[in-house]
Amino acid sequence: MKSPAGRARLALAFVAGAASVPAFGDWPLFPLPLIALATLYWLWVRADSPRVAAWLGFAFGAGFFLVGVSWVYVSLHDFGGMPLPLAALATLAFCLYHALFPAAVGYVQARLATIRPVRLMLVVPALWTLAEWLRGWLFTGVPWLALGYSQLDGPLAGLAPLSGVFGVSFLAAAAAGAAAILVVERGRRRLTALAVLVAIAIAGGALRTVDWTTPHGAPLAVSLLQGNVPQELKFVPGRYDETLATYTRLAERSTGRLIVLPETAIPRFLHEVEPAYLERLKAIATARGGDLLVGVPILDPERRYYNAVVSIGAAPTQIYAKSHLVPFGEFLPWGFGWVVAVLEIPLGDFARGAEHQKPLAVAGQRVAVNICWEDAFGEEIIRPLPEATLLVNVSNVAWFGDSLAPAQHLRIARMRALETGRFMLRATNTGVTAIVDPRGAVAARLPASHPVSVAGLGWRAATTRPNCWREYSSTRLSRARSAGSAALDGWTRCTASSAVALSIERICWA
Repeated sequence: MKSPAGRARLALAFVAGAASVPAFGDWPLFPLPLIALATLYWLWVRADSPRVAAWLGFAFGAGFFLVGVSWVYVSLHDFGGMPLPLAALATLAFCLYHALFPAAVGYVQARLATIRPVRLMLVVPALWTLAEWLRGWLFTGVPWLALGYSQLDGPLAGLAPLSGVFGVSFLAAAAAGAAAILVVERGRRRLTALAVLVAIAIAGGALRTVDWTTPHGAPLAVSLLQGNVPQELKFVPGRYDETLATYTRLAERSTGRLIVLPETAIPRFLHEVEPAYLERLKAIATARGGDLLVGVPILDPERRYYNAVVSIGAAPTQIYAKSHLVPFGEFLPWGFGWVVAVLEIPLGDFARGAEHQKPLAVAGQRVAVNICWEDAFGEEIIRPLPEATLLVNVSNVAWFGDSLAPAQHLRIARMRALETGRFMLRATNTGVTAIVDPRGAVAARLPASHPVSVAGLGWRAATTRPNCWREYSSTRLSRARSAGSAALDGWTRCTASSAVALSIERICWA
């Protein structure tokens, strides 16, 4: 790759990777990653050796992750207090580590002796999907920016309820391979590639018209509260009373039977919060015959502390404790205790909650709660299904400032709603607070980092009963049980589960 032509191809691969990132944000640019990936396939076809193909994959991954997850630097330096050179080095290492996965795909596909159409439309998509799965599993996993997320606004999204995000990634990669075949091949192979493209688009588009859940039950009013507390002030002792007053005011103005506050909305251990304040919140919720969910750290008798969501209101108090923690942000891997000396992260070594926790029975619903980036792990989100009727994510994305991360996180939440056929409610500190419907569309949202200090969102929706095939398919494909037990489990339990359906009203305060 030392020749001018070799360096130009590396540069093209880097640019292609970087150019695909906007499709993972707020914009419906689903063709962009397919074009970028087809460009990488074209470069791989022209590569002289597996080593060259690996370097091209690495360049693509470097461009993709250096642009796509550059917000890691914001978290480490701007809010974590890490010195600039060390934060830049850590961000670079993080991104280049993830670039190794497309590099491995490039190397392996070049080593396999298969005809070009099979390689580009089957082998490479399978390797790409496997690499994404490994990336989301190794070292607790970082499944951010899986290819399938970029397809939420396109026809391939119709396959998500059956195959999950990785199935969509596979088909998107296959579509990119077909597009590459149209460029590099001639004759019958081009016709085959065109047929594959058309078949994928038609199948996905047809499945988008399927209603995997149907309305059932009485309407439910929900209020999501976004306090917009600046991250640099969140844990400042002098700001504590103002933070509590903000959320009290929002809760009193809300109209929901279910009220949801963000992650660590109360920046103090639950047992240290004044009982009178908790009683005030309880009175607000019980007056409507409902409940309030609030993010607050809790301490157990063994002095272990958890990132948790606690219910307060008409139902008995229930707790969800976060189980999938963020490395370095919420727990320190073995051998990395020195990080404490360079990072200013309060409560940086949480204990893990139980892997299997029952949905919270609040406001007449069975709510599956997840905290922060837990919703990036689809196989974990379906654990409470089909019992859970509603998904709730509470987050504090203020750690990443005004970066690409909030919009990317919202897209992940949209995929979880689409996969499960349930509404996802997202309550965040600074944004994006939103309601996502079972088709993965944003029904309502508040602006991220709103300049006004307080904001609230109210809505009304109806619960839904899922179709039996939907529950069978998610059990079979996502939990990887045996075909017989999965079919029995899906058929016998689907009639008892439900989700949330239609947004009717939206109320904002500023």
